[in-house]
Amino acid sequence: MLVHRLTIPGRRRAVLAGVGRVFAAGLILLPPMPLWAEQIAAPLQAVISEYVDPLLTDPELIAAIRAQNAVTAGYDDAKIAELDALWQSEIGAAEIPTISAVWDTPVSDHLRAQLAGSAGLIHEILVMDARGLNVAVSGVTSDYWQGDEAKYLETYARGPGALHVGAVEFDESSQVYMQQLSLSIADPESGAVIGALTVGLDAERLQ
Repeated sequence: MLVHRLTIPGRRRAVLAGVGRVFAAGLILLPPMPLWAEQIAAPLQAVISEYVDPLLTDPELIAAIRAQNAVTAGYDDAKIAELDALWQSEIGAAEIPTISAVWDTPVSDHLRAQLAGSAGLIHEILVMDARGLNVAVSGVTSDYWQGDEAKYLETYARGPGALHVGAVEFDESSQVYMQQLSLSIADPESGAVIGALTVGLDAERLQ
């Protein structure tokens, strides 16, 4: 995602101020939420409940992460750097074998269907494996390896139920103010963290 970091006065205050009004109006009824839910505004809670939670336990997505982890667990730093460089070199090229291996999959198709069903609220969805490499994407990302970014470092490394809420930034490709919401993904059988997921949200729609 190509962005410019901008400060938007009052935007976060407006979102937080809306929490009481939303609940008072009875517009959002949420199931019990993890402890971090008390630290974020109601609009983000609603996004997690409706769009993110189903993905975190989706059998097809879990299977794809498990399969990729079995392969990438043996990658060293040099291999990851090589693949990341190949991904970046293929952006805009005629031949894109590295990107296609992630883009042309049923799981990525599923993510794009979820994005389309959000009525413009979600602009991107990205799933990462245990090494921070792309497993599935709704759109072509600027790099293949996310392991040096907060979306991975603040989720996968922190264990089950970890959440990272990114700053509001202007996204050049979509021309909207976007906020990334990232969560760790746990294996439903073992409970161990196996990857992470990021959704890019239209920040203007969260007020």
